[in-house]
Amino acid sequence: LALTSIYYFHPPEEKNKNLTRKMKHIQQYMLIQRCRAPWSFSSILRDIYYKWKPHHHMRYTSSASPATSAGTFESAKPFSAIPGPVNLPVIGTLFPYKIGIKKVPSYHLDVCNLYHKYGLIVKEVFGSQPVVHLFDVADIRAVYENDGKTPHIPPLQETSQFYRQQKNMSLGLGNLNGEEWYKLRHAVQQMMLRPREVSYYYPLQDSVARRAVDKVTLSTDDHGYISELHFLVGKWILESAGMCCFEKSLGCLSGGLKEDLAQKLVEANNEIFKLSAELKFSLRLYRYFKFPKYRRLQTIQDFFYGVSIKFIRETMDEIKDLIKEKKLVDGQFNFLTYLMSRKELSEKDVITLTLSLFSDGLSTTAPTLIGNLHCLALNPSIQERLYDEIKSHVDPDAPITVQIINKLHYLKAFVKEVFRFYPVGEVVKRVLQKDMLLSGYHVPAGTSVDLNAYIWLQSDHYFEDPGMLRPERWLRDLPGSTHVDPYVHNPFSIGTRMCAGRRFAEQDLYVGLCRLLLKFHLVATNNTPPQQEWNTLLQPKIPLPLQFIPRN
Repeated sequence: LALTSIYYFHPPEEKNKNLTRKMKHIQQYMLIQRCRAPWSFSSILRDIYYKWKPHHHMRYTSSASPATSAGTFESAKPFSAIPGPVNLPVIGTLFPYKIGIKKVPSYHLDVCNLYHKYGLIVKEVFGSQPVVHLFDVADIRAVYENDGKTPHIPPLQETSQFYRQQKNMSLGLGNLNGEEWYKLRHAVQQMMLRPREVSYYYPLQDSVARRAVDKVTLSTDDHGYISELHFLVGKWILESAGMCCFEKSLGCLSGGLKEDLAQKLVEANNEIFKLSAELKFSLRLYRYFKFPKYRRLQTIQDFFYGVSIKFIRETMDEIKDLIKEKKLVDGQFNFLTYLMSRKELSEKDVITLTLSLFSDGLSTTAPTLIGNLHCLALNPSIQERLYDEIKSHVDPDAPITVQIINKLHYLKAFVKEVFRFYPVGEVVKRVLQKDMLLSGYHVPAGTSVDLNAYIWLQSDHYFEDPGMLRPERWLRDLPGSTHVDPYVHNPFSIGTRMCAGRRFAEQDLYVGLCRLLLKFHLVATNNTPPQQEWNTLLQPKIPLPLQFIPRN
């Protein structure tokens, strides 16, 4: 409150001077009260103060040849002039969230409101960290085009990055930048992003999809409803990830203690993302004080990572034993043996990369599959057209192969169209490595920018009949197809920071939809439109009104 009062009741030229004086007064008060602790209260205030000072957040050297989207810096407006919500000292623009005017699960809608209120470029400040929202597609394109060899990003979950640092874990692809990131990315690129390599996993993912459909059959009541469908889909995706990583069933769909453990892992992952979302709107004080919310998050992470890493280590030990006994068959444990053979990867790196493939689908592929089912139920004519395509190419009793999937053009178009209604995230993040001119403002190197093409997914500026689900818009050279700027709609991002697990996710979606539609007709019991909530990433609002009616 004292710091906030300085902002309001002192002229601008006196703010820094008075803030420094107030810091000294608070420090003296703390000493008088003997409120000593292992951390330095003055160092925390000093950190807040210096981060609040204009442009001190920049960690990158300004480029001598700045990148621009249009125009020159001579006529550019300053960074401080970028419009945005009221920016208070210490808490930045978080005030509406602190007093409950805005809610964390609606953050993606609040971002849209920022565009409608302030325009194509908006600045928020999360505590002491400025974030610039970019809504202009030309600006978004300019940022992508200036990514360079190693695009820099802030972590998706700062809490996860902090946890891994505290536990001496490898940070993983999502928490690294520069040459460290490039080393890991280069190591996994061949295995995870080349369609030919990833198609090896189709039989494994298809076998899980078959068992999942059997589980759906057992789980439906007399009216075709499934209690807690999102948990069943989560266990499905976890089982599929386990098959890809460890080439064995983890029992996530088999009942008993193993399925109970899988249920706990799915619940833990959901809670990790929920708590991380809430802590994003804190002042990052969990780095200094272990508040109850962060202690709960840490306990859940200990459980989730502990169980997951146990699976990984057991498989790695089995591989080492097979190698020692010269019994390892060529192609066995394909994913892990490939990572373990890469000399540039440490054991920590191998564990963290495998952990990402094992767990990331819970917060991305699982909610996306649920969104696909909802859109099918809401659009019976599209569902029947897709069913006809699948039925003409997929034998219910034969494995699904990459050759079969490559013939299912309408299926692929449908999945891409659903991403307009159920995107995984509302933003792609970058940290500028060069000064840039964006929407007429000079944005310095080191600034965190959010590329918010999300607002255009339902816009008639880019899509004809944007509120209608029309898969044919993505079918090339056919009636109804349209050309859409790739910077407007690309669910897995673009360039070298493209989602590393993209191919695995797409394959799970393709085989899952094939197996489900061959067995069930999906019915929506009301016309509730697609709705999502924000928990670090976007998830469908639960429950969804879905019935699974067996096909004759």
